[in-house]
Amino acid sequence: MRVHVVADEPGDRAALLDLLGRAGVGVADPPEPSPPTVVLAVADTVDAALAAYRLACPAGERPLLVVADAFTPAGVRRAIRSGVDAMLRRAEVTPAQLLAAVQSARYGEGRLPYEILIRLLSRAIEAGPVTEAGPPVPLTARQTMVLNLMAEGHGNAAIARVLLCSEHTVKNVIYDLMARLQVRNRAHAVARAVRAGLI
Repeated sequence: MRVHVVADEPGDRAALLDLLGRAGVGVADPPEPSPPTVVLAVADTVDAALAAYRLACPAGERPLLVVADAFTPAGVRRAIRSGVDAMLRRAEVTPAQLLAAVQSARYGEGRLPYEILIRLLSRAIEAGPVTEAGPPVPLTARQTMVLNLMAEGHGNAAIARVLLCSEHTVKNVIYDLMARLQVRNRAHAVARAVRAGLI
């Protein structure tokens, strides 16, 4: 697993390269096509990180991890729509968190800072149920349970323990519910389900 780091400031890039080295993650410069290199974009804001990513990777379509200081709800929504797979608050990044976020981005699992996810969900609840593409898609009881556990921040292994099933089963359930909700990652799935009143 290798990562390509994109940053506005050389000092930011050096700091992330140091953390990646301590996490045991290799660096790809330039990004490698196969398997797709995770791109780590670091900047003061989510929007600035996205801009840096677009400049460095105009073709896009790479797993993307954003590390930033400021996370506004609008910026996070734009990031999710742009296909960001994971986000971390820079001040709280440790090598272990960075490794977990890189893995989440690589497998498209989605990862958001907990307080940002709560703020997004609170705003969605205040706005009331809204559908993005027609009526809400009915979910099975198991899909609803998995979505609720995802909303609480549980990973696949923890969800499998709660539901007494294998991680493979959890991955299949998540894949199916993402297809039903027409979303790209876990954070978007939770936000869409809340807005549609499904959880």
